[in-house]
Amino acid sequence: MKSKQKNQNIKSFKALGGLFKYGKSYAIYFVIALILATAGTVFTLFGPNKIGEITDIMSSGLILGSIDMTAIWNIAIFLIVIYSAGGIFSYFEGFIMAKVSVGLSQKMRKDISDKINKVPLKYYDKTTYGNILSRLTNDVDVVGQSINNSITTLVASVALFLGSLLMMFITNWIMAFTALGSTLIGFALMGLIMSKSQKHFIAQQQGLGELNGHIEEAYSNQSLIRAYNGIEESTAKFNTYNSNLYNSAWKSQFMSGLMMPLMHFIGNFGYLAVCVVGVILTINGNAGIGTIVSFMIYIRLFTQPLSQIAQCFTSLQSASAGAERIFDFLGEENLADESDKTTYLNPSQVKGTVEFKNVQFGYNENKIIIKNFSAKVKAGQKVAIVGPTGAGKTTLINLLMRFYEVNSGQILIDGIDTKTLTRENVHDLFSMVLQDTWIHEASVIDNIKYSKTEISDEAVFEACKICGVEHFIKTLPEGYNTILTESASISAGQKQLLTIARAMVQNSPMLILDEATSSVDTRTEQMIQKAMDKLTENKTSFVIAHRLSTIRNADLILVLKDGDIIEQGDHKTLLAQNGFYSELYNSQFEE
Repeated sequence: MKSKQKNQNIKSFKALGGLFKYGKSYAIYFVIALILATAGTVFTLFGPNKIGEITDIMSSGLILGSIDMTAIWNIAIFLIVIYSAGGIFSYFEGFIMAKVSVGLSQKMRKDISDKINKVPLKYYDKTTYGNILSRLTNDVDVVGQSINNSITTLVASVALFLGSLLMMFITNWIMAFTALGSTLIGFALMGLIMSKSQKHFIAQQQGLGELNGHIEEAYSNQSLIRAYNGIEESTAKFNTYNSNLYNSAWKSQFMSGLMMPLMHFIGNFGYLAVCVVGVILTINGNAGIGTIVSFMIYIRLFTQPLSQIAQCFTSLQSASAGAERIFDFLGEENLADESDKTTYLNPSQVKGTVEFKNVQFGYNENKIIIKNFSAKVKAGQKVAIVGPTGAGKTTLINLLMRFYEVNSGQILIDGIDTKTLTRENVHDLFSMVLQDTWIHEASVIDNIKYSKTEISDEAVFEACKICGVEHFIKTLPEGYNTILTESASISAGQKQLLTIARAMVQNSPMLILDEATSSVDTRTEQMIQKAMDKLTENKTSFVIAHRLSTIRNADLILVLKDGDIIEQGDHKTLLAQNGFYSELYNSQFEE
C-alpha cells in the first residue's frame, strides 16, 4: 500500500513537471511574472524595519520632549513609494499570469481536440465520450485556475517566508530561532497531509470523468431508457458514480482543508512564543521597543505565507491530478504517420475495382472476426453484404475505409493497396450513408455540403429532388437556410434523407450504404431505392442490408457467416442454390 502511494506521488510530481515542460512557450512570461511577484514581496519586507525606526524616533522624542517629524515624514514617504511599487508589480504579475493560464488552457483544449481526431477508433471502443469531454472541460479548467492562482502566489509566499526569516535573524537571532522552531511542526504535518490526500484528488478527477460519461450516455439515450423502463437501473448507476465521487471529494477536501486551520494554529503559536521571548529580552535590556515592534510585524509576515503555501499545495494537487489525466490522453498512441506516402488515387479517375485478398482482422488480436476473407468486385458493380448479426458486415466496411487496419492480407482499389494510400485519400474515394444519422448545428444546405464547400447550390437542389426531400425542406421556416441541431424537431427518416442527399452531392466514385433505409417507411424506402439506383449508376457500391428485399437487384451478393464468405452470386443464383442465403431470404417472408 505504501509502495503504491509512493508511486502515485512520484507520478503526480511527474505530471506537474510535465505541465511546466508543456508550457515552455510561455516560459519568458512566466519568469517575468515570478520576478515581479518576488520584487513586490521584497518591497514588503522593508516596511517593518522602517516602522521600527519610526517607533524608536517617537520613543526617543517622548523622552527628550521633541519628536523629529522630518525624519518620520521621510520614512513615511519612502514606505509609500515602496508599497506603491509593490502594488504595481503585483498588478502586472496578476495580468501576466492571467494571460499565461488562459493561453495554456486554450493550448490544452486545442491539443486535446486535435488528439481526438488522431487516436485510432479502437480507443473509443474502450473509453466513454463523457470521460474524454471531462478532460477537455473540467481537467483543463482545474489546471488553468491552479496555475493562475497558485504558482506566483507560491513563489511570492516562499520569498516572503524566506525574506521574513532573513530579516528576523538580522533583527534578533534569538527570537528568529524561536519563530523557526515553532513552525517546523507545521511543515511536517503539512507534508504528511499532502502525501495522504493526493490519491483522493486523483480519484476525484477520475470519478468526475466517469460521472460525466454516464450522464452523457444517459442524456443521449433518454428515449431508449424510458422505453425499456431502465430509469431505475440508470439512476442506480448514477448514484454509484455520484457516491464514489462524493467519497473521494470529501476526503480530498477535508484533508486539504486541515491545512488552513493547522497553519493558523502554528502561526498563532509562533506569535505567542515570540511575544513571550520578546518580553523577556526587553526586560533584560537585550532588545528595544522598535525592535520588538518590527519583529511583531515580521512574525506576522513570516506566518502568513504558511497558510498561503498550504492553499497553493492543495490547488497544485488538483492541478497535478487534472494534468495527469490530460497527459495520459495526449500520450495515447496516434494513428500511424502517413506524411511519407506519395501514392495518390485521383477520385475523378478511379474506376472502382475492389479486391479483398486473404484479409484477417480482429478488434482483439486474440479473437479474429474476419478470417481469410477474399473477394473481387468489378468496377460499377452493386455489391450487397448480408449475413446474421456479428458476421462481420460492418467490420468489413470499416476495413475498406481504413477506420481499422487489417491484421494481415490486402485490400486493393484499382490494383493499389490501400495501405499505400493516405487515409484522407481513401476517404475521398467513398461517399457513405450510415445507419446512425448525423447532422450538425448549421443550415440545411451546409449540412448537405458538409466539408465540401466547393459544391454548388444547384447540385444540392438537384440531389434533394432526386431523394424526394425537397418538399420537406421547403416546409421548414427558412427552407435551405434553416438551422438544424441535434434536438431539431425532424424525424429520423428525414435526417436519413438529408444524409443520403449529402452522399449524392459528394459524387465519389464509390459508395457505402450501411442500412441506409432502416429509418424510413416502406413508401419512402421505395422512393429512396429509385434514387439509389440512379446514384449508383457507374459507381461501385457496397450495401449492407438486413431487409434482403432491398438488394435483389445487386450485381453481387456476399453472404458472410462467422467472418467468412460462405456464398456469393446474384439474387437468383443464390436462391437457386437453396443454401444459407435462401434460408435468410425466405425467413423474412414467413408468417
